[in-house]
Amino acid sequence: MPPIKPEEVPYELPKGWKWVRLPECYFGIGNKSNQIQTKEYLEHGQFPVIDQGKNFVTGYCDDKSKLLHLERPVIVFGDHTKNIKFVDFDFVIGADGVKVLCPHIGISTNFLYRLIQSFDLTDRGYARHFKVLNEKLVPLPPLPEQHRIVAKIDQLMARCDALEALRKEREEKRLTVHAAAMQQLLAASDSSAWGFIEQHFGELYSVKENVAELRKAILLLAVMGHLVPQDPNDLPASELLEEIGAERLRLVKAGKIKTPKPLPPIKPEEVPYQLPQGWEWVRVAELTDVGTGSTPETTNQDFYGGSIPWYTSSATNDLFAPMPDKFITEKAISETNCKVFPAGSLMVAMYGQGKTRGQVSEIVFPGATNQAVAALVFFRSSEGIKKYLKYFFIKIYDEIRLLAEGAAQPNLNVGKIKETLVPLPPLPEQHRIVARIDQLMALCDTMDQKISDATDKQTELLRAVMAQV
Repeated sequence: MPPIKPEEVPYELPKGWKWVRLPECYFGIGNKSNQIQTKEYLEHGQFPVIDQGKNFVTGYCDDKSKLLHLERPVIVFGDHTKNIKFVDFDFVIGADGVKVLCPHIGISTNFLYRLIQSFDLTDRGYARHFKVLNEKLVPLPPLPEQHRIVAKIDQLMARCDALEALRKEREEKRLTVHAAAMQQLLAASDSSAWGFIEQHFGELYSVKENVAELRKAILLLAVMGHLVPQDPNDLPASELLEEIGAERLRLVKAGKIKTPKPLPPIKPEEVPYQLPQGWEWVRVAELTDVGTGSTPETTNQDFYGGSIPWYTSSATNDLFAPMPDKFITEKAISETNCKVFPAGSLMVAMYGQGKTRGQVSEIVFPGATNQAVAALVFFRSSEGIKKYLKYFFIKIYDEIRLLAEGAAQPNLNVGKIKETLVPLPPLPEQHRIVARIDQLMALCDTMDQKISDATDKQTELLRAVMAQV
C-alpha cells in the first residue's frame, strides 16, 4: 500500500495507535470456485448460503466442496448493497458482489466490523462501494484495547437497545390511548368528547403521527356535523341550493356559462352516513361550475410568452397556488380549449406525479389550466361555501385518489369530480365549522412546531455531549 501522507491524517491518535489503510487489516477469502448462483439456491439444505441481501442467509447448498470452513469469525460485505454482517459459522458464498474479509492475526474481527459500520460509503457517487471502503484510513489500536473498545460498544449498544425498547413501548401506549380517544370522538353524536382530548393534549400529541391523525379526525367530524353544534335558527342548506340553482339558470340564459349536463340522482346506497337536520347531500357540480383546460400546441410560439398564467397540476402542491412559471397568450385562449378561471376558483389535480393526484389549491391570480386540472368556479351565491368545500376536498384526498383509473399513471376525470358527493351544511354552520377548523389546525401547527423544536433541541444536546466525549 502507498505510504500515508501527513495531510491524509484527519486527527492525532493516542499513544500506541497507528493509522493504516483498510486493506492492510484483512485478507479476502473465497473465490469464484466457492460461489454459487441464485438459481442453485436450495430452500432447505446442509449449508447456509450468504449473499449481500438484507437477511444474508437466503438459501442453502448441499455441495460440501463449496463450503468455507472458518477458523475465526469473518466480515461479509455487499458491494452493491453496502450491507455488512459478522459471521461466525461455516457457509457458502452466494451471488456476485459478496466480499468475505478475514482480519489478520492481531486484529479483532469485532473491532473491524464495528469500524466498518461507522464508515460513510456514499461520498463517491456511483463508485463501487467496496472500492470506496478500501480507500478508508483506519485508526488501529493495540489488540487488548480493541477488545476493551468492543466490550464498551456492546455495553452502550445494549443500553441504546433498552432505551429504544422503552421509547417504542411508550409510543405504542400513547398511540393506543390516542386511537381510543379518536374512536370515542368519532362515535360521539356531539362535541362533548373533546373534553378528554383537551385535558390530555400534551401527552397525546408529542409525536407528529398523532397530530396527523388528529387533523384527519377534525375534518371527518366537520363533514359529519359533529364539530360544532347545530342551530335550529339557521336556514337549511336546501334554500342555499335553490339560490345557487336560480343564479346558474340566470347565467346560462345570459350566455355566460354553458347549460350543464344533467347529474345522476343520488342513490341511497351512495350515501355513506346520515346527516344532521338542515344538511343536504349534493354533487360538486350542483355547487360550482366545473371545467378544465388544455395544453396549447408547444411548437406554436404564438401561444406562449403572453400575460395569462397557465397552471398545471404541480400548482396544487400548495393550498394557495403560486404564480406559475409559464404564461400563454390571448391567441391561445381564443384558438384552444383553454379558458381563464377567476381568482378564488379551486383547482383539483386529476393526475400528476407522486401524491399530486387529488390535491386541491385555490387560484390567487386569474389564469388558465392544462387538462390535468379541474377548476371549480363559484357563483356569487356559492362564494360563501368555498372555504368549507376546500376543507372537504382536503378531507377526501385519500378517497378521491381511489377513484382514479389506469395502471401506469392512474387518472381522475372531470366527470368524477363533478359527481363527487358533498355533505352540505346550512351556510351559517359552514362558517362556524370553518372557524373551528382554522382554530384547531392552528393548534395542530403549534404542536407540530413544538415537536420539531424539541427534536432539534435533543439533537443539539446530544451533539454537544458527543463533542465532549
